[in-house]
Amino acid sequence: MTRSRITDIAPSRLAQLNRGEAEASNLTECLAVDFAALMQCTLPSLGPQALASMHAASGEGITRRMALAARLLLTENGTRDLAALSRHPSDTVRGWACFMVGASEGLSFSDRLALIRPLADDPHFGVREWAWLAMRTTIAAQLEAAIAALVPWTVEPSERLRRFASEATRPRGVWCTHLASLRQAPEQALMLLEPLKADPAPYVQDSVANWLNDASKDRPQWVTDLCARWSRESPCSATTRICQRALRTLRTLRKGQLPKEPL
Repeated sequence: MTRSRITDIAPSRLAQLNRGEAEASNLTECLAVDFAALMQCTLPSLGPQALASMHAASGEGITRRMALAARLLLTENGTRDLAALSRHPSDTVRGWACFMVGASEGLSFSDRLALIRPLADDPHFGVREWAWLAMRTTIAAQLEAAIAALVPWTVEPSERLRRFASEATRPRGVWCTHLASLRQAPEQALMLLEPLKADPAPYVQDSVANWLNDASKDRPQWVTDLCARWSRESPCSATTRICQRALRTLRTLRKGQLPKEPL
């Protein structure tokens, strides 16, 4: 049975999550993890100041706590523990590894992408979300290079990696800062979107549709025209599904009252 409230989680199950012995099975369990307790169990050699800082942030949002955990771990041990944390049984710990990759200094984009790859392809839904969120700042700062580097991911056998290429570059996205450049000029990412326009995986289709729905809020005519072209060029169920979902916001607006293209 799905637990919708943290108080519904059995104490024994919560203790297991806090010791890093199991993965969270849903979002509620992800939110319930005590980061300070998990950090102490995972890396008992950590100094008391790091644990105190983690405990003091317990009331913060989970994304901020993920980023803080990564900073604390990097400050204490650098990237020494990164490989082990990336393979840890706890999805939360693997999430910390994602943010360590994103926050590590002195890495090229290609090196950072290589490190995030197994985490972007992680079997756990939460780790895959942390992977693209952790890379978001770097992608924003190196957008052109990021788009070019992610193009090969659009033809990967793994649908998780194909989805990462789309999700990580959404103009607006969820729980993250917007990519202003792509809001203004989404055509910059066409080289990423075109290979995915008929992707057979609903997981990828949903991401591409959400990407275009994001873009439709700033560039409605561009998205409308792109979907029309895709529908002509690729008249298949996958493309139809993507375009229908991509245009959902525009369909809620009355005919003749589409937002104007920004100047």
